[in-house]
Amino acid sequence: MGARACREPAHEHSGGVACSGPGFRSGWIPSPAVTEIRLAEVRDAEAVRMIYNLEVTTATSTFDLVPRSLAQQEQWLAQRSGAFSAIVAELDGTVVGFASLSPYKERAAYRTTVEDSIYVSRDHSRRGIGTALLEHLIEIATASGFHTVIARIEASSDSSRALHTRCGFELVGVERQVGRKFNRWLDVAVLQRML
Repeated sequence: MGARACREPAHEHSGGVACSGPGFRSGWIPSPAVTEIRLAEVRDAEAVRMIYNLEVTTATSTFDLVPRSLAQQEQWLAQRSGAFSAIVAELDGTVVGFASLSPYKERAAYRTTVEDSIYVSRDHSRRGIGTALLEHLIEIATASGFHTVIARIEASSDSSRALHTRCGFELVGVERQVGRKFNRWLDVAVLQRML
């Protein structure tokens, strides 16, 4: 599992993308923070790894316990393609966040469902970057013919839950004490958006 996280607060309304649903305010102005959202390339591995490993070692936004090596991150990026490609957000040429879609489950009947994953550099939170990345993932999932997107978020992450709610996701359940990290049990909130 990878609990999905973005450090965007519930009150942040500068995302500037076409999210809808409860809490969405129309007329947002595009965020000046994100200069480009593009497909991730292997050359982005170190920036992606730095963002991700900080969450591995200090937070519960991912249930990974061991930081990734550069070689592992390069391999992860190289293996992603099509609808499951990773994307990155750049600010002035610097990668400040990344996101991806993954198959929800391995069995064939789940093939029309995907799971999202979003991580934003802590130095660039509260700028609408997570919102821009999530909206882009929703567009990719829709264009790829998927039926629904699932977000599995460590339940105490109010900011990540608010981000998904703003973009049309609804809470559909909570998995109790399914993870253990930093000597404590962790719940996972499951949110879903129908496409």
